[in-house]
Amino acid sequence: MIVRKLLSMFYRRCRTYAADGRGSSAVEFALLLPLMLVMYFGSIEVTDAVSADRQAALVADTVANIAAQYATVATGDVNGFLTAAKYVLKPFSQNNLQVTLSSVLIDANGNATVDWSATYRGTPRTGDVTSSIPAALRPANVSPCTTPGPSCTSVLWGEATYAYKPVIGWVVTGTINLSSQSFMVPRLSKCVHYNGAC
Repeated sequence: MIVRKLLSMFYRRCRTYAADGRGSSAVEFALLLPLMLVMYFGSIEVTDAVSADRQAALVADTVANIAAQYATVATGDVNGFLTAAKYVLKPFSQNNLQVTLSSVLIDANGNATVDWSATYRGTPRTGDVTSSIPAALRPANVSPCTTPGPSCTSVLWGEATYAYKPVIGWVVTGTINLSSQSFMVPRLSKCVHYNGAC
């Protein structure tokens, strides 16, 4: 009889605990909290990385676009272009940014050669860059050119490289090297003259 009473009491207590849902929400929240935090901070990091990539593309576009609006530039002008372009990167740090602006001459055979190049924290381009210039920008002309003329073309090539480091580093870890390039045709002349070049 005592055993029956104990079993009956135990059974009632078990049913009471099973029907009581007061602690289940806290347990569920404790189980889901780490996943929710990873998703939240991960979305912030991914969004920040995409934004940095877009800003790097804007830097390359800006430096080439500004230079394309000139027929002749001096050293101070080009330094101004590079300075303006690096401020496009805001709010990201400029410490990990490299910007290069190059004027490229394209001859009658579609070969591309650097006419002049300037950089901010990078290495200026030199020599033959045919493999780096898209084929659509290297049309074959009727006669060869050593300097821009009626049958010669040139393009301004803006490049930006940015080493992105995530702030939190939960989902996106390590340094991501972002790079972008932009090509613009000079608007006022066949090429942009720089310190006697072109």
